[in-house]
Amino acid sequence: MTALIDQAQAALLSWKDPYLNKNLQDTGALKSITLDEGTLNIGLRLGYPAAGIRETIIAELEQLIRAQTSIEKIDIQLDWKIASHQTETQQKPQAKIRNIIAVASGKGGVGKSTTAVNLALALTKEGAKVGLLDADIYGPSQGMMLGVPDEARPDVEGGKFFTPMVVHGMQTMSMGYLTDANAPMVMRGPMISSAFLQLLDQTLWNDLDYLIVDMPPGTGDIQLTLAQKAPVTGAVIVTTPQNIATLDAKKGIEMFRKVDIPVLGIVENMAVHICGNCGAQEHLFGSGGAQEVAEAYGVPVLGSLPLDPSIRELTDSGNPSVLSEPDGAPALLYRDLARRMAALLSQTPKFQSSLFSAVNVES
Repeated sequence: MTALIDQAQAALLSWKDPYLNKNLQDTGALKSITLDEGTLNIGLRLGYPAAGIRETIIAELEQLIRAQTSIEKIDIQLDWKIASHQTETQQKPQAKIRNIIAVASGKGGVGKSTTAVNLALALTKEGAKVGLLDADIYGPSQGMMLGVPDEARPDVEGGKFFTPMVVHGMQTMSMGYLTDANAPMVMRGPMISSAFLQLLDQTLWNDLDYLIVDMPPGTGDIQLTLAQKAPVTGAVIVTTPQNIATLDAKKGIEMFRKVDIPVLGIVENMAVHICGNCGAQEHLFGSGGAQEVAEAYGVPVLGSLPLDPSIRELTDSGNPSVLSEPDGAPALLYRDLARRMAALLSQTPKFQSSLFSAVNVES
């Protein structure tokens, strides 16, 4: 029996995680492998949510084991657990938030908020507990993107704390929930920073794996306040291929580096336009810009999204791609980039001394 288990384990370890290019032992995902009355029982625990590829992983592993052993009965249990990860500044995570991820851009108009809302929804669909904080105090947009009615207001507890509004399975908060949709926010820098901290600290977030923070464009007050006052696990930079956008993306990366927030990767928006009539591909805003920035700074490109009118139309209607067309190409791309980001984060140092138990092998 021991020989069979050894063969099965060798087959398991020949499989590599599609996002980390490591085997299950190197990633810490292999918890146990036992052979009981002819059934091979395998326990796997990933460090990132992967509901969208769970069945595919199990099928691939079963195929490998059957090809390399005589075992017919296989029971693979695969789940995930998201840990709190260390920040560069060694700040402890907030009590109810394991990881804070800032989604930022060096300039406006590159699809940052669209990326933030679809990324948050994708992580939710993959099986994570997710919050979305709209940090653009001057121009909050997440309420509209999520289809929240203009008159909706969060509950207040104790005259001080906001209860996050739960939308599509996510906990959300935005300045847009507290003000009239057409009222301009006329504030100076210190007031803006104070308003942002109130939204972050006085919202009763509840047991989040990830809090996605949709940052305002640029490198101003809110970016600095977030870096100084919150344990930010990492940042995602959104850009388009054109030179002016990638130039500002570089500034965004440099800013996060100066305040000791690691950049987890780059998302390239509007990378290619596919003609709806003939299928021809056109790089309207240039090509290769995000990859050049990624290589220059040693960070990955998490995903590349096409210039697809449906992404804008669905988001504007309050029904983003991940929700309204879950099997469509844009939704699948968002879910892929969400898994990639979470997988890369899972391999960074954790606050716990050990997340996964040692591998248990029994015959």
